[in-house]
Amino acid sequence: MLLVLDVGNTTTVIGIYEGETLKKHWRLMSERHTSDELGIYLLNLLSISGISVHSLDGAIYSSVVPSLDTALSEGLEEYLGASSIKVTANLDLGIEIAYSPKHEVGADRLVNSVAGKARFGAPLVVVDFGTAITLDILNSEGAYLGGTISPGLVTGMEALFGRTAKLPQVSLELPKSVIGNNTIGSIQAGIMFGNAGLVDSLVRKTWSELGTKTPVIATGGHASIIASLSETITHVDPWLTLEGLRLIYERNRAR
Repeated sequence: MLLVLDVGNTTTVIGIYEGETLKKHWRLMSERHTSDELGIYLLNLLSISGISVHSLDGAIYSSVVPSLDTALSEGLEEYLGASSIKVTANLDLGIEIAYSPKHEVGADRLVNSVAGKARFGAPLVVVDFGTAITLDILNSEGAYLGGTISPGLVTGMEALFGRTAKLPQVSLELPKSVIGNNTIGSIQAGIMFGNAGLVDSLVRKTWSELGTKTPVIATGGHASIIASLSETITHVDPWLTLEGLRLIYERNRAR
């Protein structure tokens, strides 16, 4: 079995693969821990799921939180006995990175692009709804070009509440109408329809620059709800990043 981890600024997504099948997955808060705490945490997750640590063949992780990298790799080694691969632009990813400098590309963006290309080919647009909303672009040759970075839904909402005295905090729910007839409905409409419009506008401008329409695959915590409002998103895969990690592990396990 393979342990895959995507460490984001807000959440960490963990999965267990048996062959090409995702058997278990968890979505947890990303918090600063020691290697001991992380190791024990992972051991407990495996234990309550009935998975023996001895069944693990390896581990791979992508991270945009450098302060957690050392603790994570040490915890995996000491408590799970699993040597881990950290995703960087220097690995064999199976895609050309036409981005400069390439080491500045977020590992999760590369992982999503690898999985997206494997599933849909190229050209392609991948949209990830996380702490930030990222659009990642592959051209017709399958090269990673880069993309855009915008504030995520929760990030934008927290900024709104933090800078206004009277606006209440609201849950991220799909509004009934773009015309909010109360304060909560107005905020929800602005955030939901506004971000769907943001993505659609960026995708259309991307298509114009590429000279062709492409599949648009969405992933991340709010992918499904925004996709329901979007006019350009064609597919939703909440576990795209985990699949990309599995594919990269397979390409690099014997190196």
